[in-house]
Amino acid sequence: MTSNLRAETVHFDSYDGKSVEAYVALTESDDKVGGVVLIHHMPGYDEASKEMVRKFAANGYDSVCVNLYHRQAPDVSSDDAAAAVRALGGVTDEQLVGDVRAAAAYLRALPNSNQKVGVIGFCSGGRQSVLAACSLDLDAAVDCYGAFVVESRPESTMTSLVDILPDLSCPLLGLFGLEDEYPSPDQTETLRQLLTKGGKEFTFHEYEGAGHGFFAVDRPSYRPEVATEAWGEIWKFYAQHLSGKK
Repeated sequence: MTSNLRAETVHFDSYDGKSVEAYVALTESDDKVGGVVLIHHMPGYDEASKEMVRKFAANGYDSVCVNLYHRQAPDVSSDDAAAAVRALGGVTDEQLVGDVRAAAAYLRALPNSNQKVGVIGFCSGGRQSVLAACSLDLDAAVDCYGAFVVESRPESTMTSLVDILPDLSCPLLGLFGLEDEYPSPDQTETLRQLLTKGGKEFTFHEYEGAGHGFFAVDRPSYRPEVATEAWGEIWKFYAQHLSGKK
């Protein structure tokens, strides 16, 4: 881990020509490094998400998190923004893919980029990480307990991704709690079977004693031992797929 990093809020144009807000943390290493697009969870673009962005930079990856709620609810608290977007049914898949594409381009344009970019998401962001990896040219994807990948959520923008799973463009790491209901172990098994049938490269880890949100340090669902082990899997996965030259 390195202590040399720089973090700040930036704005850049996204797929629709509109400027979006994002939080970036950059390693100040002279070496070429990979990049990570972090997709924030449903509670929003909050301090916990920004802390994770800094964590990636501290571990040697340039990282960015786009405020997915910036268009619908600018200049309000993360809680109020999340409530406003939930009332609208959530972020559309088109917007998500467009914003991740813009974030990946931002990372690849950095002078210290090795042109490799991964994506990671938690909760709804886990599903969106899979969506991005099925829609864009990425190098690695991490799904942290993302629900509604193999089935749709009623009255929501979160529809099943089964039809686009054959388009998965990169290796996938899945991290799930066996006490979770969304996704349930049965849903995780369905995803495993679909990816196996499609010949995709993936690794799943399922943890005893953990439910939804076991990474969330600011919530009762936090499971320190499980989270520590799962972070270790993330570092190994990204070291394998985001290091070196593309």
